[in-house]
Amino acid sequence: MKFVVNKEWLNDQLHNGQVKIVDCRFELGNSLKGEKLYQESHIPGAVYFDLEKQLSAPVSKHGGRHPLPDINQFKLDIEKAGIDNTKAVVAYDGGEGQYASRFWWLLTFIGHENVYVLNEGFKGWVEAGYTTTMEIPKFELTNFDVHIQKEMLATYEDVKEVVQQQKRFPVLIDSREEKRYLGEVEPIDRLAGHIPGAIHKFWAEGLEQGVYKNTEEQKRRFSELNQEEPIIVYCGSGVTATPNYIALKLAGYENVKLYAGSYSDWVSYDVNPVEKGKETRY
Repeated sequence: MKFVVNKEWLNDQLHNGQVKIVDCRFELGNSLKGEKLYQESHIPGAVYFDLEKQLSAPVSKHGGRHPLPDINQFKLDIEKAGIDNTKAVVAYDGGEGQYASRFWWLLTFIGHENVYVLNEGFKGWVEAGYTTTMEIPKFELTNFDVHIQKEMLATYEDVKEVVQQQKRFPVLIDSREEKRYLGEVEPIDRLAGHIPGAIHKFWAEGLEQGVYKNTEEQKRRFSELNQEEPIIVYCGSGVTATPNYIALKLAGYENVKLYAGSYSDWVSYDVNPVEKGKETRY
């Protein structure tokens, strides 16, 4: 299965009405910047999806800092963008990878089978000298048939059961920077540390200069894990874990789930333990 496309391929498809493009640029701490950048310049035909307005629900006591959006609202946003189940969809961000991967995960979760992340994102597109525009496209309303892929999502209860029963499986993978995983620093969430039992795989190590590493390189990243083992990935808020989700799929792992609420959801419950330091499973 293919998860990513390159800029050369997308450039050849700019006038293909069966290919829809989604701009997911965003900057944490400056929530208006992504849409501003989109309005100034974007790939022709691209529609903008905002991480906090369309790819997340409003924050509440539990559910994490970027809860999954209401599925009915997300379906409507998809339909307004001219996306139905037959269209190929390519998502891009500034080149970091995590925001486009969040869109990829969401659209795949609701049943789309033909969605991709653009390697190198907008940065690579501009550096290649390809066309950009300020024109905001208009689309006819479509109909998208939602088919939730429940096997892609791990709930809070699923993760709590793993921790309470000290289960060997599923394997919990923390995708954040190592200092946050180790509990040395915590700039955002209530407590420093990680979910007990989780191993560490920093999400950015699955990409190189905005390009997803190939299958063999991803297999080496996760070489200590058996491909038959069920895996749950998480990060701080369910965004940067999605590149690890894709990386695991590229490596051939079939049973992979995202804990969408992630660490920010876990520590929103006072009773939940956290651990510090490095953990290994073997």
